[in-house]
Amino acid sequence: MDRHSLIVLTADVEAQMSLIEAIFARLEERAAGLTPTDAARLESVAYQIHNLYNAVEDLLKVVAAHFENQIADSASWHTALLYRMTQTIPSVRPALLSEASYRLLNDLRGFRHFFRHAYAAPIEYDQLVLNLDRARQLRRRLREDVERFLQELQA
Repeated sequence: MDRHSLIVLTADVEAQMSLIEAIFARLEERAAGLTPTDAARLESVAYQIHNLYNAVEDLLKVVAAHFENQIADSASWHTALLYRMTQTIPSVRPALLSEASYRLLNDLRGFRHFFRHAYAAPIEYDQLVLNLDRARQLRRRLREDVERFLQELQA
């Protein structure tokens, strides 16, 4: 990878990570005082988890567009993109995501799908707390994955 391309990719990745960090902060703000009976707060936390997954997916698209730019427009492209980012592509790029991040994101992808399509279903507190915990675990892991990815590109 030439120096100019690396600089552009690094700037794009860091900009997206700043957006992701802002969503993590908003998620923590909304989750403070979360109770099973506060429907508005439950919905607000669910919405932020939804936003978090979308922002991370946008990060994956930035990387894919820079290197592969071949995400098929199929019903399963979200799953394919997520999985592809766990793969090292020899002579092209290192893996972006660790296996642990992949598992967390795949679960959050499922929650995002539920949130987007279950219009009349109430947000279940236990399920939301489980996904909130996944999001919290993802915060550190994603940051580590991105740092490792960028370091490997520079090497």
